[in-house]
Amino acid sequence: MIANAAPPPTRSGMAASAGFARFAWGVLAYNFATVLWGAYVRATGSGAGCGNHWPLCNGSVTPHGASMQTIIEFTHRATSGVDLVLVALLVAWAFRAFPKGHAARLGAVLSAVFLMTEALLGASLVLLEHVAKNQSPARVWSLSSHLINTLTLLACLALTAWWGSGRPRVRVRGAGVGAAAATLASVMLLGVTGAIAALGDTLFPVQSLAAGFAEDFDTAANVFVRLRVWHPVMAAGVGAWLLFFAAGRLGRARGAAIAVMALVGAQWAAGVVNVLLLAPVWMQMVHLLLADLLWIALVLLCARVLAVEPQL
Repeated sequence: MIANAAPPPTRSGMAASAGFARFAWGVLAYNFATVLWGAYVRATGSGAGCGNHWPLCNGSVTPHGASMQTIIEFTHRATSGVDLVLVALLVAWAFRAFPKGHAARLGAVLSAVFLMTEALLGASLVLLEHVAKNQSPARVWSLSSHLINTLTLLACLALTAWWGSGRPRVRVRGAGVGAAAATLASVMLLGVTGAIAALGDTLFPVQSLAAGFAEDFDTAANVFVRLRVWHPVMAAGVGAWLLFFAAGRLGRARGAAIAVMALVGAQWAAGVVNVLLLAPVWMQMVHLLLADLLWIALVLLCARVLAVEPQL
């Protein structure tokens, strides 16, 4: 028998938990859309659509007679504002639906924390003018920190929905933790190089593959151009490791492992197409969507492998 077994949940409690899980997965999906729109802001050079004003847009609460770039940037800010409300509701619901110490509560609180830092980092991009056509090396650091925070936010939201669906919390020490942490870190680093490569494509578009390769290896080229060549190199290496990592866990988490392996293949294909087509905006969006899906699949694979088994 299970030691210290908790009393069985009531029907109303189970309904509240099920409703919370659906809402949490919905909030995660909404954040996917918000992240994609943020990338669209970058890809279209619309980051300065509201000038260097934040939270106001060109000094006003709502833009008047706005350009298309202003509309694109303001829409991103508006969707981010809605996100604040959704995550606040997520936290309140988690504390109402689950008892003290439940992992879903922790996930919801962490989601709120990283959403706040996401907003602050987004504001700093605007206030420091690390948007639009800014080519300064300092933009590498602001872009990287923003991307790392975004991936962490998505991971927290995914785990909140996972735990809210009745899944057990994860081990933070012991066998397998180091490999999982290193794998997640490698994908996060790959995401950073991808963001830098995408910005390089936006700032320095090329007319042919030959011209692009020539610029990549030109020592006098801008830092964004010289760094973008490392993304496909890292993608090959990290992708190969992910296939090995997921294949070794088919027995414990078959569905998540297969999803990771399939998404690695899809990402490789999308990356090749993106390069061959000279990185059009729509293909950058597809590439980013697949990258975010791969990240979430990997997070859930690690959560499944590191799940704390109930004591008998």
